[in-house]
Amino acid sequence: MKQSERHSQIIGLLGEHGFLSTEELVNYFGVSSQTIRRDLNDLAAQRRIQRHHGGASLQTSTENDPYPNRKMAFLQAKERIANAIAEQIPHGASLFIDIGTTAEAVAQALLQHKGLRIVTNNINVASTLLKNEDCMVILAGGEVRHRDGGIIGEATRDFIQQFRMDYGILGISGIDEDGSLLDFDYHEVRVKQAIIANARHTFLAADASKFGRNAMVNMGNITQIGALYTDVEPPKKISELLSANHIECHLC
Repeated sequence: MKQSERHSQIIGLLGEHGFLSTEELVNYFGVSSQTIRRDLNDLAAQRRIQRHHGGASLQTSTENDPYPNRKMAFLQAKERIANAIAEQIPHGASLFIDIGTTAEAVAQALLQHKGLRIVTNNINVASTLLKNEDCMVILAGGEVRHRDGGIIGEATRDFIQQFRMDYGILGISGIDEDGSLLDFDYHEVRVKQAIIANARHTFLAADASKFGRNAMVNMGNITQIGALYTDVEPPKKISELLSANHIECHLC
């Protein structure tokens, strides 16, 4: 069995049982304990599972990782994804930029663009783009989350709905195998849905850690986006969904 297939099965088993010991996984797959420990360490590094002494469980679906940890995770992958998205944004375009560390990387990659008009609910994005004097930034109103500078709430959603932009740049906390786009905050999800509804083209930026990651709020489905930008080949079921719905997948 390929390592990627074993990883997918481990995620599925943990979803069924909640917690499994290293010994149980060794017996199930018929491989060495060293192999299973490597698998669990890899999955934990991708934030897809939670490592415990003697075993593992799925990541909690109710609370996201701390912002400083997310900011530093998968930096190179986020930069590649951000640069690839920036290459698709023409000078003079209008766009929404969402909450999230990958969205913040996109803002950094857009600093040399001319004539952009940007609406964002992310204080960090606005702060980054202020360095570009040829870019107009409109900051949405609403409740500011202390932990990451995200702006959320009904007022934020209503503000977003006043605009019709060329592009919407979205991040996401998790992508389930059926294509469900998952996040942790109901209020943030409502704003993301408004961005999708009011952007002519929607780009989803998601590094490898987002595939199979669990979160409790269902934002919608990957079939609602225009293109996926990621650093790995998506799982088979996701790839089939993208292909069936003629959604571009860009490997960065």
